[in-house]
Amino acid sequence: MPLPNHSLDAELRARARLVIPGGLWGHLNAARLPEGYPQYFASAEGCRLRDVDGREFIDFMCSWGPVVLGHHHPVVEAAAREQAALGDCMNGPAPVLVELAELLVGLIPHADWCLLAKNGTDATTACVTIARAATGRRKLLVARGSYHGAVPWCSPSVAGVTAEDRAHLISFDYNDAASLDAALAEAGSDLAAVIVTPFRHDFGRDQELATASFARHLREACDAAGAALILDDVRAGFRLHLGGSWEPLGVRPDLAAYSKAIANGHPLAAITGAERFREAATEVYTTGSFWCGAVPMAAAVATLRELRRIDGPARMRAMGERLRDGLDHLARRHGLAVRQTGPAQMPLMTFADDADWRKGDGFCAEALRHGAYFHPRHNMFLSCAHGEADIDRALEAADAGFRAVRRMD
Repeated sequence: MPLPNHSLDAELRARARLVIPGGLWGHLNAARLPEGYPQYFASAEGCRLRDVDGREFIDFMCSWGPVVLGHHHPVVEAAAREQAALGDCMNGPAPVLVELAELLVGLIPHADWCLLAKNGTDATTACVTIARAATGRRKLLVARGSYHGAVPWCSPSVAGVTAEDRAHLISFDYNDAASLDAALAEAGSDLAAVIVTPFRHDFGRDQELATASFARHLREACDAAGAALILDDVRAGFRLHLGGSWEPLGVRPDLAAYSKAIANGHPLAAITGAERFREAATEVYTTGSFWCGAVPMAAAVATLRELRRIDGPARMRAMGERLRDGLDHLARRHGLAVRQTGPAQMPLMTFADDADWRKGDGFCAEALRHGAYFHPRHNMFLSCAHGEADIDRALEAADAGFRAVRRMD
């Protein structure tokens, strides 16, 4: 599925470079993807994307996570339209704010209260600030390589960041109890919180599921220190378990950050917390001009109810396992060694002996030409819109990708 001779996508990129620094920003910049990946899209429906040049793809990035039920889901969009007809950004919230807060507190076992925001970075930053306000301490433990947002205290970039922005961060290695203990000792009596992702999903490396023993050790360490355990569930929340991604491990956080899939593509984030942190949450100043927008809240109510009705995490897991099994079968048939890591709902496939990503890039570029939008380095996302026929069609595209890798040898 090559680009046409005259590419509207290329024209839009050229225009954007004149008025937008770098043409686009951050992880959404397709210039970092293999050749042939589109930057601009015309429409989306279910698990299908269509770019501005008319090419259609089965989508395995789901807008980098926010789309959990499928693009343009009718139930969600109907709820959003109904609220939009009444009002969205007003002088204060609509009643749906209380409805959504009640739904979240009832759905998430650790949550005694919640706050709403717009972006995942809003939510993680609020969690950290609330933990510091509640404990009167400064030190924050973070896993090396983990991503928690795009502001100076946690940005992966060092440009424009000062040493003071990160003066109270202490690093440890994910799933390594000894490393965690060393970081705890360094923090001493000044430990406010430990922030951790539900599993290790660092960019450009194999994913690593949290072990139950590590999660329990972290919970016990925070209890002993009187510090907050913060679960950054921005990326995984509502895909692995509707009650929080560590519910299957039997470990509950004190504070958690959600965004991505909470409203099926509508801009929203949430902070949930235990009773101990309620008073601090009232003292911290958290606000935004658009944080009380009612349309995304109505979309979130519809999204969460629909996920609960259809058991969305189980559906995504089943389709993710079908994809994973199919990729394993195809790789073996082509004599190629691959690694598949992470939960089935958020898979990543990498090639052995591919330090320069040549194989991964070649596989994804060829699969794209055959109609499947995979990613070579970032974890992918399943949605509830992916069905068996979609997975099987994507595997046909993957077969072409594996053939392209074989031709590289």
